[in-house]
Amino acid sequence: MPILNKDMSLCISLAARPSNIGTRFHNYLYDLLGLNFVYKAFAPADITLAVAGIRGLPIRGAAVSMPYKEAVIPLVDVMDPSAKAIDSVNTIVNNDGVLTAYNTDYIAIARLLKDHKVPNSHTVLLRGAGGMAKAVAAALRDAGFTSVTIVARNETTGRALAGLYGFGWQDDVNGSTADLIINVTPLGMAGADERAQSFDDATIAAAKIVFDVVALPSETPLITAARQAGKPVITGAEVIAIQAEEQFVLYTGVRPSAEQVREASEFSRR
Repeated sequence: MPILNKDMSLCISLAARPSNIGTRFHNYLYDLLGLNFVYKAFAPADITLAVAGIRGLPIRGAAVSMPYKEAVIPLVDVMDPSAKAIDSVNTIVNNDGVLTAYNTDYIAIARLLKDHKVPNSHTVLLRGAGGMAKAVAAALRDAGFTSVTIVARNETTGRALAGLYGFGWQDDVNGSTADLIINVTPLGMAGADERAQSFDDATIAAAKIVFDVVALPSETPLITAARQAGKPVITGAEVIAIQAEEQFVLYTGVRPSAEQVREASEFSRR
C-alpha cells in the first residue's frame, strides 16, 4: 500500500460488527494493482451521519452490511436497478457528491447457486428477513425456485418478504426440513451469536445442501455441523469474495483477474 497522501481515494465499510475481511481484500488488490486507494472498516454510531460523511469528505465508496442495508435507502440520491429491485443496498458509490446505491449481494448469490449447480426443484428453508435475505430471496426466485419458506420470528417482515416473492412463511423451523437450507441471520457470526447454530442437527441431516451467508467466521457452527454430516456447503466466504469483487470494480473501474480475486480472498481470510 502506498504512503497515505492527499490524492488517495478512501473506501469504507459500514457494519454493526465490522471485520477485516473486506479491508484485507480491497487493500490487497489496491497494492497488487498499484492503485492509489485505501480501505477502512467502521462501526458507525449514527448511520445518517456516516452516509453524510461519505458525501462531504468525499469518500469514494462504501460497503454496507447488517443492519444498515435498508436504513441507507432514504440517504442516497440514486438507486441502481440492482438495489431498487429488492429495496436493499450493500454498496454506495460517490460520484462528485451524488451517491448511487447498488446491491452486489444479489449477483454473488445468483452466481453461487449456478456455480454449485443447485437444482431449482429443491425445496428451500431461508432463515432471515432482512436486507441480505431479500437479495437471497430474489436470486432464488429469478433462478426458478418455487418451493421456498421464509423462516422469521418477526411476522410483519417475514410475511412481507414471503409475499413479495410468492413464498411461504413460518415463525420458526419447528422441525421443518428442506433440500436447501440457508442462514441469512447473525446466528453464528463472530460476537454475541458466534456459538449459535442456525439450524438444528435434524434439519441439517435432512438437507442436501447447506448455505450460510455469514462471512466471519466462514466456518460457522452451521457450516461445521454440515461438514461433519457430510453435506455439501456454500459459505459466506464465497459470497463475500464475489460481492467484494463487484464492489472493487464499481469503486475503481478496474476488473481484477480471477486469479487475483482468489489470492485476495485467501489473504483476507488468512
